[in-house]
Amino acid sequence: MVAEGLHDPAALRALHDRLEAARVKQGLDKTQLANRSRLSRTTVSQAFSHSARTVPSADTLGALAAALELDVQPLLELRRAAIGPTASPAVPPGVGQPIAACDPLALEVHPAVDVPHQNHRRRPNSPRQPRPTAILPHYVPRLHDAILANLVETAADGHSQIAVLVGSSSTGKTRACWEAVQPLAGRGWQLWHPFDPTRAEAALADLDRVGPRTVVWLNEAQHYLGAGTGVGERIAAALHTLLTNSACGPVLVLGTLWPQYARNYTTMPHPGLPDPHSRVRELLDGHLITLPDHFDTDAIAAMQALADAGDEQLAHALEHARDARLTQFLAGAPHLLRRYHAATPAARAVLEAAMDARRLGASLHLPMAFLAHAAEDYLGDDDFDLLQDDWFDQALTELATPVHGNLAPLRRVRTRRTRRPMDASSTPDAARPTLYRLADFLEQHGQRTRRRLCPPASFWEAAHHHFTSPDDLAHLADSASNRYRNQWANPLWHKAAYAGNTTALLWLAWIREEAGDHEGAEAACQRAADAGNTDALLRLAQMRERAEDHEGAEAAYQRAADASSTSALLWLVRMRERAGDHEGAEAAYQRAADAGNTDALHRLARMREKAGDRDGAEALYQRAASVGDTSALLWVAQMRERAEDHEGAEAAYQRAADAGNTDALLRLAQMRERTGDHDGAERLARQAADAGHTYALYRLAEMREKAGDRDGAERLARQAANIGNTDALLRLAETREKDGDA
Repeated sequence: MVAEGLHDPAALRALHDRLEAARVKQGLDKTQLANRSRLSRTTVSQAFSHSARTVPSADTLGALAAALELDVQPLLELRRAAIGPTASPAVPPGVGQPIAACDPLALEVHPAVDVPHQNHRRRPNSPRQPRPTAILPHYVPRLHDAILANLVETAADGHSQIAVLVGSSSTGKTRACWEAVQPLAGRGWQLWHPFDPTRAEAALADLDRVGPRTVVWLNEAQHYLGAGTGVGERIAAALHTLLTNSACGPVLVLGTLWPQYARNYTTMPHPGLPDPHSRVRELLDGHLITLPDHFDTDAIAAMQALADAGDEQLAHALEHARDARLTQFLAGAPHLLRRYHAATPAARAVLEAAMDARRLGASLHLPMAFLAHAAEDYLGDDDFDLLQDDWFDQALTELATPVHGNLAPLRRVRTRRTRRPMDASSTPDAARPTLYRLADFLEQHGQRTRRRLCPPASFWEAAHHHFTSPDDLAHLADSASNRYRNQWANPLWHKAAYAGNTTALLWLAWIREEAGDHEGAEAACQRAADAGNTDALLRLAQMRERAEDHEGAEAAYQRAADASSTSALLWLVRMRERAGDHEGAEAAYQRAADAGNTDALHRLARMREKAGDRDGAEALYQRAASVGDTSALLWVAQMRERAEDHEGAEAAYQRAADAGNTDALLRLAQMRERTGDHDGAERLARQAADAGHTYALYRLAEMREKAGDRDGAERLARQAANIGNTDALLRLAETREKDGDA
């Protein structure tokens, strides 16, 4: 709607009159017209209101004209006359385009499943209207939409926000984001969808150009945040800067992720292991919104009301979808599955090769040459003998034909011609490989149904011949290794290493070191280190230490430590301890502890305890406990036990037990046993056993045996055996045999 001063009020009245006459002729009330035009009831009322001084938008008039069977051109001419000449809006700085100018399908909102003509609900004797294939059904808000709406309102009020929706394929993540930003369209906001030449490259190149009142659209955020060679971490850091820099705001960052990617990015690595997603994890912390796979009863009731009011797509979905997976049905998933199951043998072989490539680590776009080569061994002998010369072209044609909802099982990826000056490193457009993308839903179907299957030889051979991406090669090499296909894993690792993948370079270094080629091993490690791999610096340092180049080893450990490797700090500590430099060792421990390494906190605490500083030791253990290391509370309790502070020890054990540490429950049980509280000891041991600590009952049985309570010991041993620990019964038998009780 345009609310500025009118140029010609008479033209607006004429527009209202034409719309009203057509509505009466069609016999529709405004609610029915809203359903037929897929506009809101408020928008329709404003378009017909003689008292309102707002002019309907061109899109609104287009929808009303289609619903009322009117020619839209006269309506648009009246609209132009009502508004009068207007200045061209200034193009705001930065990147993106007005939200109102965006196409939801271009932003990767799934087109909805088409409704078979025989299911269309229409008034008797009314002519059938041509139906747009890309039209979206009415939106049904769910619980996550309220959270998103609050974030959007906060952003509109001037405070930058980020939200990443997490859900399986076709659960409505992208549509929810699209609906959420609609209130910003009328407030002059832009939307920027970085995708060219690749999503990660586009984001990294232009994030610093994002201006205020911009939505940063990161659909399938794994392509940005999970980009290899540290690019994902750099994008996360740039997004953090954008969100926290008041000069850039307000901005709204919206993304979507599949659950497995969200778990991968947010799970803390084990102490001492590399942390490849630390910045991504910080960025996502507290900003993930999970979408359910199913509609709940309230959402289904709301959908039913819209279906009863005339939304044919929702009615069709309610009638045919299973297990309340309505968004998946609307996105055409059942048709994709039917196409897969009914495919010709050749087409099915190509699809399964694509499924296996994606689940084993290949990137989104698969080379056509790989698919043709890989598919051969997926075919049985009879099917292979019957192939025609153009079998692969026929298979691609079959798989590229869209199902309902404009989705295809396997679709060619078209890239625009390069529009920047060519340089020596540029690839001519004609030399670029032809790429294909597997439908998301079939990708997830393959992950579920083929997870125990190992691809045939043609798959691995094709991967080695046709993949060139260092990360793709390394992921597939790792998958081959995990499946004991070492005859393919080794050449894949070699190719990935020579392409520059740092994980593969470390593998190559190990192979060369095993073969006695220490110089070659060090060269491979050095290449990986120069590419920013801190694990490679650690390997270099260890190799130099084994060669007794202590100065070189310490320098490499120090470089890794400067690159935030707490493991390197611990290796530095060990070197300095062996050299007798206890002061230097403690300083390195302190650096590792300050970086959050709980192992370093433990070691420092033990050093303080040995030096007689119990208070300092306990403070360090408490620091470790405050970041989730419940074993530190066990050390605190043991210190207190050694100091005969039994009350304090029991309190520390109880804190650890309350935090889920089953060893603490066992220690509490032993303390109670020693004080003669057999019932309390057994209750705690049973609690530890119920939490999965089968050794708890075993230890308690031993204690009862030593105290002479043979019946109690045997009862506890049998309880331990019943939950899987038969060692307790064996130990009792041995004890009694020694006592002569044959």
